[in-house]
Amino acid sequence: MKLIRSLAAAALLAAAALASPGVTPAHADTLICAQYGSTTIQGKYTVMNNRWGSAAEQCINVTGSGFRIASQKGSTSGGAPLSYPAIYIGCHYDGCSPGTTLPRRLNQIGSAPSSISYGYVGGTFDAAYDIWMDPTPKTTGVNQMELMIWFNRQGGVQPVGGPVGNTTIGGRTWQVWQGNNGGNDVVSYVAPSPIPSWSFNVLDFVRDVDARTRVDGSWYLTSIQAGFEPWQGGEGLTVNSFSADIR
Repeated sequence: MKLIRSLAAAALLAAAALASPGVTPAHADTLICAQYGSTTIQGKYTVMNNRWGSAAEQCINVTGSGFRIASQKGSTSGGAPLSYPAIYIGCHYDGCSPGTTLPRRLNQIGSAPSSISYGYVGGTFDAAYDIWMDPTPKTTGVNQMELMIWFNRQGGVQPVGGPVGNTTIGGRTWQVWQGNNGGNDVVSYVAPSPIPSWSFNVLDFVRDVDARTRVDGSWYLTSIQAGFEPWQGGEGLTVNSFSADIR
């Protein structure tokens, strides 16, 4: 049975937005089990547990450069994922990372170099790199455009919407999906095989979305994120390292 994120995901995300997680500076190997608990690392990035779609326990172990899913007790056979533990720079719902210059208009950004290293284990999940955009400099709530880069997927999961073709970005081939989850538009770029690590320019993907959708240079980049969406399992999934700069 194919697994897709249901329209109910939008309502759950909206409920998550109402939560106001306390952000505390991370120490070595900080364990976070609170549903919307978060912390900061390197004085620049926010790491969030973000267990928005499940009542089951989920804990992340935050390191100086990323995090690992230490416990994930939830399970679902379809619909939306259980959570989105992730690290980000910028503004996500009602939390902004330390000293961020986001939101910033796309036509005022010269480049956005980023690097990500993942560690994979078994389970049903996608490794999601998210880029959020909106026509306004939004720092709270849901943005109108979600650009997802799927570095890996296991267990038959698929993005929102349907496939619309293939493209080449950053020297790699991607299958492109487009749809709407009931709360925002989504364009997803799915790797044909798992990518454990990569350095690239975020704007290369933004330009492709610009050519496909109503997004243009007057829109704002609000956040850059990397993490996992688990449906089942996932203990041991790791963001080894993450970096992103807005220039």
